[in-house]
Amino acid sequence: MTASEPDYCDIAVVGGGLAGGLAALALAAKSPALDVRLIEPDAIGGNHIWSFFDSDIAKRDRWLVAPLVRYHWDRYDVAFPARERRVRMGYKSITGEALAEAVAAALPAGRIIADKAKHVAPDHVLLARGGRLSAKHVIDARGTGKTSMLDCGWQKFVGQALTVEGGHGIERPLVMDATVEQLDGYRFVYLLPFDARTVFVEDTYYSDSADLDVDAVRDRIATYAARRQWNVSAVTREETGVLPVVVAGDFDRLWPAIDRTARIGARAGVFHAMTGYSLPDAVRTAAALPALIDRGDLGVRLRARAAASWRRQRFYRMLGAMLFRAADPDERYRIFQRFYGLAPGLIARFYAGRSNTADKLRILSGKPPVSVRRAIAALAKLDWK
Repeated sequence: MTASEPDYCDIAVVGGGLAGGLAALALAAKSPALDVRLIEPDAIGGNHIWSFFDSDIAKRDRWLVAPLVRYHWDRYDVAFPARERRVRMGYKSITGEALAEAVAAALPAGRIIADKAKHVAPDHVLLARGGRLSAKHVIDARGTGKTSMLDCGWQKFVGQALTVEGGHGIERPLVMDATVEQLDGYRFVYLLPFDARTVFVEDTYYSDSADLDVDAVRDRIATYAARRQWNVSAVTREETGVLPVVVAGDFDRLWPAIDRTARIGARAGVFHAMTGYSLPDAVRTAAALPALIDRGDLGVRLRARAAASWRRQRFYRMLGAMLFRAADPDERYRIFQRFYGLAPGLIARFYAGRSNTADKLRILSGKPPVSVRRAIAALAKLDWK
């Protein structure tokens, strides 16, 4: 902040990633009279591509993400050693650049603060470069915090946008290509065709370790491109990520009740426990914020929403336990191979985090792709709060 900027606002959103950016957009659109500030030391949205299925977002909330969509397809493919399938389901991608442009257009000049928060409280933020910003509500959206109190596996990846001379020949997303060599857990390659010559290639791992050897994965992407006989002339973007896949944990330790600062997104523990993705929940929370901010107990209300989400995620934490504790690393692909033999509606509800009772029974029925004995032993050892 500069000396000319007021040191008080209605809403201070700390963190300009997906959750924080969507929150700022929703508040600007539905509560334009409010003074909303967004605090982010780096680029809004960062260097990220977020993708989602049409069914992930309720129709009433699609207004929030529709302007951000840069790529869309009406179906996608998956490939495993013993199964290939084309799924008729809409799939869309938004970029960090699109989110940044939308936020810059939505917030008046001076309301994006390029600084880091060194202390966050329910009614104020202390900034790293000096100064205090007071607010009626502070919303902490700084991404994943400490995970030491959680029992986690990890989804980690390196993604590159490749320019392929002569074209890559991919017509639709290949959401999982698990025909690749299985390394460091369940490995698959993810493809998004941006145009005839540009394809985004992400090499992803469901791993026991959060360690990511970026150089090694870059080499594997190059090997994958060579296998497809692509003549790669340029790498135009690269992103990396390590997402927690929560197996077990106590929500009250993740977000203690005495901490009354409002949280959203991964900071609140609100993400899909099995996939690590947070976009569907980030949209739901952002869309709900304008109706919540008139209450003085915003932190309490958001914590209650996050706790309810944590309870609903119990089934997905159980599946994570089976993946990481009951399956040998190089055999984990069999779980997803079997899953993609199920009904499209079940698959859609799974990714949206809305599996119903019948879905859960179907996922668990039949011949299991993991050892039953090991699965029972793994589940018995975990804290299922």
